[in-house]
Amino acid sequence: MTISFLSKEDHIPDGSPEKEKRLLSAGKPYLDVEMKVVDDDGKELPPGEIGEIAIRSDHQMVGYWKKEKETQEVVKNGWIHTRDMGYMDEKGYVFLVDRKGDMIISGGFNIYPREIEEVLNRYPAVMEVAVIGVPDEQWGEAVKALIVLKPGMKTSEADLLNFCNDNLTRFKKPKSIEFVGDLPKNAYGKIDKKILKEKYWAGRARKIN
Repeated sequence: MTISFLSKEDHIPDGSPEKEKRLLSAGKPYLDVEMKVVDDDGKELPPGEIGEIAIRSDHQMVGYWKKEKETQEVVKNGWIHTRDMGYMDEKGYVFLVDRKGDMIISGGFNIYPREIEEVLNRYPAVMEVAVIGVPDEQWGEAVKALIVLKPGMKTSEADLLNFCNDNLTRFKKPKSIEFVGDLPKNAYGKIDKKILKEKYWAGRARKIN
């Protein structure tokens, strides 16, 4: 079921910077939905801090059919842990950052691919981009960007890395960029990062380092 909404009153394209920023949010929880942002231990985080979004309501699922283990991983003390990473601001607006399973841990930093993808998608020659974590002996994981260019357009890895320098903090900048013809999609038309990662993590017992 839907758990949050952005009201008609919040759709103000020419308002203050604060009101314009709200257009990037997922709105506020419905009246019958409780929502909080928690860390890996389930502790509720204060406004502005990124964590996993957990919800509780009268219309949530009880669990997965005949999948007790999966249910226990998601439903904890009556709260559904959505696997969506994000934060709530001081006024209760919810901002999504990424999926928990897509998070990259490099040198002890939590890096959310979506933020990097949004930056690279602003580059004129880029049509599609997927950012993943690949093995790195020094940092555990390294940020890698896979890029599909727009037809007839060209650019270089150096140009894109310079663009990232101007728009991202240093530890979020991709360590490498690879140009590809296309990106695999799942049945819903979303980029399938699981397939993308297989090439780089083949032969390893874990998909983290």
